[in-house]
Amino acid sequence: QFELVESGGGLVQPGGSLKLSCTPSGFTLNYYAIAWIHKAPGEVPEGVSYISSNGGSTDYADSVKGRFTISRDNAKNTIYLQMNNLKPEDTGTYYCASHFSGPGHADDVPTALYEYNHWGQGTQVTVSS
Repeated sequence: QFELVESGGGLVQPGGSLKLSCTPSGFTLNYYAIAWIHKAPGEVPEGVSYISSNGGSTDYADSVKGRFTISRDNAKNTIYLQMNNLKPEDTGTYYCASHFSGPGHADDVPTALYEYNHWGQGTQVTVSS
């Protein structure tokens, strides 16, 4: 079964940190670019961090640049999102989603969410004092 599972969410005070993990079930991530997507209450989903299948390229939304870091450990088949200096507006559900990168596209980092056709169930992040 082709599935992505997110973990690591929780309640944190403003200025705090969380590290999210994304682990697949039923496949390996080696050939997939991954996006972390933030869905705030009442808002449309926003891609906040992206990483290519070989880990050599990343991209970030302006709202998280300098605060979030996406990384991958293909040996552990896991993608991470380190979130620092969290703000109340970071509250919401975070999803990881996959995009298959074919041969010759290991450095590609699609930023259009329609390019990511498998999403996990999400993990909740709440930033509040």
